[in-house]
Amino acid sequence: MDRLQAMKVFTRVVDTNSFSRAADTLDLPRASVTTIIQNLEAHLKVRLLQRTTRRLSLTADGAAYYERCVRILADIEETESSLSHAQRAPRGKLRVDMPSALGKLVLMPKIDEFHERYPDIELMVGFGDKPVDLIQEGVDCVIRIGTLQDSSLVARRIGVFQRVTVASPVYLEQHGTPETIDDLQNHVAVNYFLGRTGRVMDLTFGVGDETVEVKMRGNIAVNDAEAYVASGLKGVGLMQAPRFMALPHLRSGELVEVLSQWKPSPLPISAVYPHNRHLSPTVRVFVDWVAELFGRCPLFSGQEDAELRCLPTTVPEQAAPAVRRSAPAPAAAAADRVELAV
Repeated sequence: MDRLQAMKVFTRVVDTNSFSRAADTLDLPRASVTTIIQNLEAHLKVRLLQRTTRRLSLTADGAAYYERCVRILADIEETESSLSHAQRAPRGKLRVDMPSALGKLVLMPKIDEFHERYPDIELMVGFGDKPVDLIQEGVDCVIRIGTLQDSSLVARRIGVFQRVTVASPVYLEQHGTPETIDDLQNHVAVNYFLGRTGRVMDLTFGVGDETVEVKMRGNIAVNDAEAYVASGLKGVGLMQAPRFMALPHLRSGELVEVLSQWKPSPLPISAVYPHNRHLSPTVRVFVDWVAELFGRCPLFSGQEDAELRCLPTTVPEQAAPAVRRSAPAPAAAAADRVELAV
């Protein structure tokens, strides 16, 4: 048995979560892939994969073996590349996942830059806020907000996520403006819930060195940042919106900041990937590019004067063509009215 080939086939089956897809990407008959995995399990005397008619999943032994295989294959690729007189450009498929709003408003508008630099990388981008099992789902890298909980992963900090407590003028006219945190008991909020658990997130405020959490009443809860901001713009309730999404609406007067002396605590934005992929050239160049991209976005710097360095990009009124156009959606409005990367 060719153990190196078996490792390649095994990792490809895991990455694609399919015997047939692995066979297609390796240009092998499906029967050969099945036989190789069976022989590998017989050689190791352990079951690596649990197979059902609907899905594949790694056993505990399979997960451990997978991590070591990826590390060994990456070491081989790195060694071969280092011995080459002309360094080969990174190539291959790279699967990443990130929150929808960050992906649509920050990464995707600049995605042409990445493909100009690395034309041989085939990028698969998933959007969502649910936790992703990188190994089980074959994801190479995720962009996540908050403190990393899984010690088996590597997190490189690429920015700071800040929120701002806001409401629409219509809401404030109807319900009044809260002057203290205690006033919130007389208000309602647009609530945000976690898609995986359904848990509704409390509003948080920094009071001195402490964080105060406030559970809010509300008539609507969503699990999407764009829907969250859209609901607040309609006057449904108070909200703690992402700063980079709220800024254009604050400038236009569609939103008003409240309780500004008690700001929500900032959270880290990180590029996260498994320990066993730290040598992958495709992951490395993607993380470097994303870090550079967020570094050019003042709103993710965590600095107080960030708004002053974000340039509005609306066409001056006197220069605008005399054409009526419908109001953009909240995400489009943010992209149209504020240049996040300068």
